Amino acid sequence: MNRRFCVTLLLAATLALSSFRVAEAEATLKIRIAWTVPVANWASILLAKKELARHLGQSYSLETVHFGGTPEMITALATGDVDIADLAYSSLGLAIENAGMNDLRIIGDELQDGVDGYYSQEFMVLNDSGIAKVEDLKGRVLAVNAAGSAVDIALRAMLREHGLDDRKDVTIVEAGFPNMKAMLLGKKADLVTEVLPFAADPGLREKAHDLFLQKEAIGSAQMLVWTARARFLAEHRAAMVDFMEDTLRIVHFYLDPAHHAEAVRIAAALTKQPPQRFDAWLFTKADYYRDPNLIPNLDALQANLDTQQRLGLLKAGIDVKRYAELGIVREAARRLK
Repeated sequence: MNRRFCVTLLLAATLALSSFRVAEAEATLKIRIAWTVPVANWASILLAKKELARHLGQSYSLETVHFGGTPEMITALATGDVDIADLAYSSLGLAIENAGMNDLRIIGDELQDGVDGYYSQEFMVLNDSGIAKVEDLKGRVLAVNAAGSAVDIALRAMLREHGLDDRKDVTIVEAGFPNMKAMLLGKKADLVTEVLPFAADPGLREKAHDLFLQKEAIGSAQMLVWTARARFLAEHRAAMVDFMEDTLRIVHFYLDPAHHAEAVRIAAALTKQPPQRFDAWLFTKADYYRDPNLIPNLDALQANLDTQQRLGLLKAGIDVKRYAELGIVREAARRLK
């Protein structure tokens, strides 16, 4: 075998191996999923149990992307910077009506607020604030995480129900959920929006109390849903079924009471908080309700969007079922049976 022939064989083998690696890389879908609140949002803790994700690194890879609020995710979806957005019912309506995302699809449940026997988000005031009823908020500063977020809509609904103009009678400011405690205790806001896990802070609960709960403002809410663009789902259906199968397996792990201690350890490590902060409520009935098969409550979601329209925050009605694509998560669930 002459030298030239050997070199030719070596080059051919190298090219073949390179082509195989390129094809393999192209076959692995990179899924970028957005989240806002640590632990409360599944995306923040999925990779902590990646050993349960049998298809990870095979048909897909996963990147989790943090946002300050769900309205920011609308832009990220529009620009293609994320593939799955964890939208609140409020930002879902804005994405469809204001951003013109008629191809937006609801693909799964994240969490539900105010379900009978489960947690509902809190609107808190200082014990010595002198605020005893909603009407006492007139002229005060109220903090939400982002304009147009679910808690923002609930707050505005409550104000209007009690005769207050949310644009003229109060000042609404934005602050990240981790900063709400400091805003309230530092008297930079008279009312703050508290969500788990931040609401469980004993230092906060010692000096503040609920003025009202979110469910008192808008009833039961399909608080957050996973959403994606229709084209993305159509082009990558097989990989998405694999991803949702892995997600369901991880969700079932976290929701199983037998794994409570490990779930608490993971939450504590992620947030750099003591385990005691989570032990009494995490993934119990003192927590949000999460559907174990990631099936959202579309009737509750419809009612939430109808509330937005009634408040004048949406111009037209939105038929939620038109935007639901639950076939992928249902197919994934069948694989686990």
